Amino acid sequence: MSLQELDLKTEHRNVKLETGLSENGRAGIVEHLNEILADHYLLMLKTHNYHWNVKGPLFKSMHDLTEAQYEDLFAAIDEIAERIRALGFDAPGSFKTYSQISKIEEAKSGISALEMAADLLSSHENLIRNMRDALAKADQHSDEVTVDLMTERLSVHEKAAWMWRSFIEQ
Repeated sequence: MSLQELDLKTEHRNVKLETGLSENGRAGIVEHLNEILADHYLLMLKTHNYHWNVKGPLFKSMHDLTEAQYEDLFAAIDEIAERIRALGFDAPGSFKTYSQISKIEEAKSGISALEMAADLLSSHENLIRNMRDALAKADQHSDEVTVDLMTERLSVHEKAAWMWRSFIEQ
């Protein structure tokens, strides 16, 4: 596409995305990615909440583990949003939207460290199931980049779930 074809003087430019993925395929993938983005954001917020509010003899170990996890989640949020943009769509960015499309429940107040860990385990497992759906949709449309991103994130969340499961086991 030449610069003349782009008509760079036009205020509203629509440059067609031609990467080998159909518009409908990209839209279906992005629908899943929007949910994954919202799930990551709300899980980051929940993890950060528990990081601040954990009390008792498990404070130090849980405080350190939640810090590592919310930092990872924050970085992942940017990667996922950028993938949505690369697929030609705007990434959602409001708490209202995230609350509507996420499967992650808000943090609970006044609970013990072990209850926080169990809640985080449940949230990671919910996210894992949701990412498997997104991975399948991306694979269906031969979107290897999204498949790779979901595979990488699945590995992170499966490890986090294993850690929380081990944390609460007797």
